[in-house]
Formats: sequence, structure tokens, C-alpha cells
Amino acid sequence: TAATQPSTNWHLKENAREHHTSKFSGDELVVRRGQAFTVTFNGTEQPEQNLIFIAETGPKPSKATKTLATFGISSTASTEGWSAVLQTTSSNSVSISISSPHNAVIGRYRLSVQSTASGSPSTATLGTFVLLFNPWSSGDDVYLPNKAECEEYVLEEFGIIFAGNKNHISAFGWNFGQFQGDILDICLSIMDRSLYHRQDPVTDVSHRHDPKYLGRVLSAMVNANDDQGVVLGNWSGTYEGGKNPTSWTGSGEILQSWKKSGFKPVRYGQCWVFAAVLTTVLRCLGIPTRTITNFSSAHDADGNLRVDEFYDAEGNHLERGADSIWNFHVWNESWFTRNDLGPSYSGWQVLDATPQEESGGIYQCGPASRNAIKEGEVDLEYDCPFVFAEVNADCMYWNYDSATGKKTLILSKSTEIGESISTKAVGRDDRVDVTRDYKYEEGSKKERDIFKKARKKLGLEDKFDPTAPTQEEIEQKPDISGKFKVAGSLEVGKDLNLLLVLVNLQSHAKTVDVKMTAWSTLYTRKPVREIWKDSLSVTLSPKEEKQFPIKIKYDEYQQQLTTDKTIQVTALCHVEDGIQVLVQRNIALDNPAIEIQVLGEAKVNKEVDVEVVFTNPIDADVTDCVLQVEGSDLLTGILEFRIPPLKASKKSSTKFKLIPSEAGPKHLLVNFSCDKFADIKTFKMVNVTN
Repeated sequence: TAATQPSTNWHLKENAREHHTSKFSGDELVVRRGQAFTVTFNGTEQPEQNLIFIAETGPKPSKATKTLATFGISSTASTEGWSAVLQTTSSNSVSISISSPHNAVIGRYRLSVQSTASGSPSTATLGTFVLLFNPWSSGDDVYLPNKAECEEYVLEEFGIIFAGNKNHISAFGWNFGQFQGDILDICLSIMDRSLYHRQDPVTDVSHRHDPKYLGRVLSAMVNANDDQGVVLGNWSGTYEGGKNPTSWTGSGEILQSWKKSGFKPVRYGQCWVFAAVLTTVLRCLGIPTRTITNFSSAHDADGNLRVDEFYDAEGNHLERGADSIWNFHVWNESWFTRNDLGPSYSGWQVLDATPQEESGGIYQCGPASRNAIKEGEVDLEYDCPFVFAEVNADCMYWNYDSATGKKTLILSKSTEIGESISTKAVGRDDRVDVTRDYKYEEGSKKERDIFKKARKKLGLEDKFDPTAPTQEEIEQKPDISGKFKVAGSLEVGKDLNLLLVLVNLQSHAKTVDVKMTAWSTLYTRKPVREIWKDSLSVTLSPKEEKQFPIKIKYDEYQQQLTTDKTIQVTALCHVEDGIQVLVQRNIALDNPAIEIQVLGEAKVNKEVDVEVVFTNPIDADVTDCVLQVEGSDLLTGILEFRIPPLKASKKSSTKFKLIPSEAGPKHLLVNFSCDKFADIKTFKMVNVTN
């Protein structure tokens, strides 16, 4: 028989403080596993010794799948299973301290109490609570001993993502917002919509104690491929019917849109969007997670640890073959133990939600142990060969003749891929370089040995590869060398000034025919539109160095530029009686600046004025100006302002009010767009006091 519904006091404030869950905004109890929480209820009229508690989760709770626990009152908390310890009793209410095991399944639980007082057992529901991973608890698979790192990688709602290219690293802010509104509920529904859950909900829920499993499942669910997941990727350069990937400034809007549309994939994302959304979801669930940017990142589609790029005789970069080298690629690292591989592979694990290659038949990637990548242990689960190639592949540049189908090696490089691997510092808005955690020093004997070890494990050493260049081709030496130097600033709205520097390495004169092109590209180096081409013929005296200035005017590139603001400049040098020399440079242009000023002191629940100022740097009007502002704990949702057109060199000032809801260092993110400039972003730290 069902008893009358008891009233339950979940001690939300006290429990949340103990469990590092105070930032969640709902009125449901959220606690972490392996740690006690207190609950008080009334309406039981019998000795406490007769009470039995039931905690259950998932569609078909059972003891066998560890999704159902029944436990009575004991004198001390159990270290093994669930337990309840009596705190206090009064005539009509009971306070209990409930503990869950370190390896409990995470998710939403129903808690009920059974009493056998009057001879017939009756069950009363106490309500629901959400159980999360616990990086503060030493028994948990996600235990992170450093408290400052727990603060950053679980509790911090602001992040910095690095982009641009290896010569010119840029950074933009991101609002992860994992504690805002109903994000926790959305994260729980992401788990329930995965292919794994749809195929076998009972088994899926029973695996949710394991960060390895959830990391892999969620890497699949954040992209829309296979499973109607959260974000639809688009690398075409045209983004009709959705938002340009560069325009997002936080995960909240994306996750909310996904839910509001009835779980239809949100259009559109590129790598940093997938990585940022996965960071939000994993931090929300309590798995320490960060974004990682790899510069000159290889996408090795055929698994031979080699990426091939093709150029025609005019120096145009051809889209041939599935391999590519991205200016940068963003993925995630999450922190947990690898009891499947052994302690030396625990720690940071690579997860990648960008849909690049299938793994196990679906677009998911990881967890790949970062230590395994560094040591070339590419046979270890999951997806180590792909990640190893992203940071280590050799590059081959070929000349391709479409008439004959003949390809000729121009040059090969083994030190090109995987540079300046970057993440945000703990507790500071700075960049930290983690390249050494992925590989030994580039060009060192140790690094080459590891590369050979990986090739051997993948069976590449013993197998003849008809597409590979001969040793002879690899070892041929060019007669000249060349490089592009940047002269002047790299800013959208200004002319682009470069120098092509050619050096004759021989002690006799050389005649060189140079074919030059400049293309606007995506950050993946996919060529989109031709901007400029030119050619020159030059004779270099013995050992001579010559410089050729190149100017690409703003009005030449303005119409062709993509919102990634990247240009690839190529010079293919046909040397008399010598091998061809390829000179290329990827250029990432900066947007003009935008400024944020906080006018006055920011205090909790008090209005404070903010001003955003933009100066039009070009000799033309800018129109269709839109300013977007967001920031967790500073405002709810996103503010959007339409701004009147701006004449040449004129300033626009936009003022608005914030009412901060929580003290501490908070970040305000702004994004300004107009017809001539896409997504000018900046952020400002606002110190909110009580």
C-alpha cells in the first residue's frame, strides 16, 4: 500500500556547498558520487530501524546492472555500496545521511522509503536527485588531486580557444555555461538519445559509471552524424539555413536550440564548436575537461601516417585525395583513469567530437590516452592511430598533372605537423603549450624512433606502398630555397604586403620561372576563391638572394575572403634543370579591435553600465551592424543590438546594463558583425563583488 506522500527537505544549500554543485541553478538536489548527503523527511510513524531506502535510475532498474540499490540504516557509511546513517530524529521527522559508492552510475535517481511498521509494507516516494562524477573524491575514476585544476576544468564556465595558424596564434573567448538554466537536463537527455541507448537502454545506463564509456558516447552525440546529435558540421564556406560556425560565442544557445527544436541538429559547427559543446557537457557531468588546439593538424584519412597535398603547374592547391592539413584543429582532453590499459595510461585522454573518420562504424573518437600517443602505442584503444597522425604524420607535397595523371614529389617534411599544441592556463587567461606532452622534441632521435615504432605497429614498415615516394625522390636536393615574409600588418581592411625571398643555393647561375597564386581558404586549407595570380621569371647569380615585394590590395581580397579570414599564398618555382620548389604560406588576418569598458563597480544584484566601442577602420561605410553580448552570471541568455551604419573612420558606442548574479571573476563576451567584418570578438574579465 502506498503511504501518504512525505514532505522531503533536501537541504539544497548545505548539500550543494559540500558537493561543489552550488552553481547549478535548479531546485533539484545535485550531488556527487562517493560522498554523503543529508535528507530529512516526515510522515513515517515507526522506529527508524524498520526503514528501507530504494535508489533507482534508468528505464529498468535492477541490482544486477547496479541501477537499483536497497539499503537500510547502518551505524557507519559503507565504502562499497549505498548506505544510510541516522543523523537526528524528532517525533515526526527523520534526518538521514545517504552515501553512494565511488563507482555509482551517474544520472537522475528516484529515492523512496519503505516501512514495515503496521505489518504491511508501504512505500513512499521522497523525490528525485541527480548524481554526478566526483573529481574531488580519491576513489573516483575522475579524481583530480589538484584543487585549482578541479576549479578550472569542472567549475569554470569561461574558456579561451586558440585558433589562427602556427605563425600567428589568435584566441577567442567561449562561454561554456555548464551550470546555467536547464543545461544539466539537456545533458541528461543527450545521453538518452544516443545510438547506444536506443539500441539497448538497460546496458547503456549500466555503463554510465564509466567516464571512458560516456566520453566515447558523448563524442558521437555532440555531432549530428549517425544519431541526430547536437551540432551539424559544415565546411563548405556557405552557411545558408543556419548560423556561420564563427558566429557562436557559447554552448548555451546551441544546446537550448537543440532542445527547443525537438532535438534537431543545430546548424552549423566546425571543430571548435564541437569541442566547446563537448567541454560543456562533460564539465556539467563532473568529468574534468579542457579544449586543446593543435596547429598544422593532419587529417590522415587512409591511415598511412602520411598526408599528401597536390598542386598544379600554376601553383594552385588542388583538392585531391581525402587527406588534408588543417591550419588548426580543436579537440578535447578529459581526465580519468584507464583501468583497461593500466596506470601509466591514465590522466589526460583525447576525445574528439568533430566528425572526421568513423570509428566502430560511427563518427566518434577516443578516449585515446595522451601518454599512449606520446609513446607511439598506437595499438591501444581507442583511435590512437588517428590522433597519433594528427600530431605526427609526415607531409608530402606533390605536383599533379591532370592531363597525364602523373604526380611528382616536390618535397616531403617530417617536422611540419603538430605544432604549438595549446590550451588555456589554469586560473589565468593565458596560453599554455602542451606539445611536449604529445611528442618528444621534433627531429630528435627519440621522436623518430617513436614514429618508426608506430609505423611498425600499424604494419606500415613491411608493406609496399605504391603511392609512397621513392627514397631517391625524398632525398633529392633543391637548387634554390624560398620563403614568404610578411611586411606590415595582417589586418582585414588593410592591404596585404609580402616579400617572396628566393636564394640560389648553387655556385652557378639559375633561371627560375615562378607561378604565384593566392586563394581565400577555410581554416582547413580548403581553397574557396581565387584572389590573385601572377608570374615572374628571374635569373639568380651564384648564391644570390633576391626579394620580390607582393601587394594584394584590400579591394582585391575583400569580396573573396571567407569568415575564417585565411589566405593561402603559393609560389611554385620551376627551376631550370632542377626539381621544382614549392613556397607557401598560410596567412590568418586579424579583425580590427573592439573595446569593452565597465563603467563603475560590478556588485551582485546591482546594475552596472557597460560600453562597447567600435571604430570603422576602412574608407567605406559599414552596414548591417549587429552586436551580441553574453556571459554566465552577468546576464541571462544573449543580448542583441542592431547598430546604425557607420561612416568611414567613425566610432559607434553601445551602452547597456548588467545585473551580475554571483560574485567572483566573471567574463563578458562580445561579438560584433557587419557587412565588411565577420565576428569581431573580444572578452573582458569583470570582478564582481558582494
